[in-house]
Amino acid sequence: MSDLFSVLKQKISGKNLKIVFPEGLDERILTAVSRLASENILNPIVIGNKEEIEKKAAEIGVTLTNVEIIDPKQYEQMDELVDAFVERRKGKVSQEDARKMLLDVNYFGTMLVYMGKAHGLVSGAAHSTADTVRPALQIIKTKEGVRRTSGVFIMVRGDEKYVFADCAINIAPDSADLAEIAVETANTAKMFDIEPRVAMLSFSTKGSAKSPETEKVVEAVRLAKEKAPDLIIDGEFQFDAAFVPSVAKKKAPDSVIQGDANVFIFPSLEAGNIGYKIAQRLGNFEAIGPILQGLNRPVNDLSRGCNAEDVYKLALITAAQAL
Repeated sequence: MSDLFSVLKQKISGKNLKIVFPEGLDERILTAVSRLASENILNPIVIGNKEEIEKKAAEIGVTLTNVEIIDPKQYEQMDELVDAFVERRKGKVSQEDARKMLLDVNYFGTMLVYMGKAHGLVSGAAHSTADTVRPALQIIKTKEGVRRTSGVFIMVRGDEKYVFADCAINIAPDSADLAEIAVETANTAKMFDIEPRVAMLSFSTKGSAKSPETEKVVEAVRLAKEKAPDLIIDGEFQFDAAFVPSVAKKKAPDSVIQGDANVFIFPSLEAGNIGYKIAQRLGNFEAIGPILQGLNRPVNDLSRGCNAEDVYKLALITAAQAL
């Protein structure tokens, strides 16, 4: 685990990356940003009332040296943000409504990222996933050629590292969605120095069962290969055929994946969410995420049950995504 984040620190150190934290009064956030700033890894921006934030920091015994604090109510460039927000929403929001909406810390923080005043955003310690993700989808939007954002978990146990997707966002992805998720997840894997070998999962291996559900995965494999011809990817696989060499030899002897997959794409959110939690709780893997992918600029969502260490790690990941 320490090796994984050491790699990320090396990648982002000295890059002058700014990460915005909208939840400035949350002590987990303040503890994490104090550590990030003191280690000189990235430049934290905290959103909220300066007096209240400094008071909270003093109460919990952390210093905010080199931490920038921005109060939306006193932000000198608010007119610029309002104009840009109205333009981005293409007439769906009036100037008056935009000004009100940008007093919401998540909308304000997301606009800082959109305007290039910050490189990424971390929120969710005190907000729902919808509160964090909705501004990102409305303002930052998905990258060209990407229809949907998706959520991955990096599963770590000792020296083992695997990537699971989508475990956070898309309830019932179709073949095109799955193909897109596979390609984006492979790119995310590379960020963690994982050379992706992608398995598209199902309850069938190479036609051992046929149904609309299995055919959806077969088509997703075809589409993913079209999108990324150099990517090592195959399916459909049952998990054991993707992970156990002896099973792969019997069930999929001609596949490029021979029980050595390290990126696993689940056919539905239901399967992905269950799968990562089983690995986490029964397999003692640490589940890092969800990491959102597919957006033009990185925005990531914390669990409301997170601790300061979770905030610290997700900030490092967000900064690495911004490179």
